Amino acid sequence: MNEKIRVLVVDDSAIVRKVFATELSREKDIEVVGTAPDPFVARDKILKLWPESV
Repeated sequence: MNEKIRVLVVDDSAIVRKVFATELSREKDIEVVGTAPDPFVARDKILKLWPESV
């Protein structure tokens, strides 16, 4: 299976979002499709980006 798991990183800390996104991006089977600072922004991004995990 070559499809990557699409992930949206959600956290109120910009530093945590950056670290999580960077570390997750290092995994060959994970694609970080975006980040969001709160659940309201995340909802809009979920509808637009269709991550598999949030």
